[in-house]
Amino acid sequence: MTQVSLKDLIASARAGFLVSFPTDTVPALAALPEKAGLIFTAKKRSQDKPLILMAACAEDLWSYVQGSENDYQIWQEAARKYWPGGLTLVLPASDRLPPQINPADPTTIGIRVPDNAIAQTILAQTGALATTSANFSGQPPLQSLTEIEAQFPEVTTLATTECQGETLGIGVPSTVAKWTGINWQILRQGAVRLDL
Repeated sequence: MTQVSLKDLIASARAGFLVSFPTDTVPALAALPEKAGLIFTAKKRSQDKPLILMAACAEDLWSYVQGSENDYQIWQEAARKYWPGGLTLVLPASDRLPPQINPADPTTIGIRVPDNAIAQTILAQTGALATTSANFSGQPPLQSLTEIEAQFPEVTTLATTECQGETLGIGVPSTVAKWTGINWQILRQGAVRLDL
């Protein structure tokens, strides 16, 4: 694996390579949405486990989802309350979503805005990225750059010197809440306790 500067990591992501960087929950593997297949291959991940679309701000994500005006009001209220932070919202996908992100069910997408300065800086310059935790599918999320380097030698990661003073996450994945059309259904209890 190559440990690189923030600038080089952003350039790698934009060029379509698989990258890894810290978030507020657990370190992420990330790629451009249309290159999401790289993540499935690297993780040995089943196609029926969708990836999350992560962005620097909610405005970068709304075009990937579709719903009624009332739905949008509810979703944006949740976003205002919990983003940036450890909450992934699973919503109906718009036709802008590349099917590679959720091959088994391209009608929904999980979206999230992380509360981490490094992740925000990267995402602000790459646009929304397809992401998931850095680990082989079914194994616990890796917590350190050294572990990621050992397991994913082909992934471009951020040099440890670039992470000074920034936490590598709390080690707990995001809470995943799916909109049913009526209310929120918790698919995975994680970093955030939902009060909606």
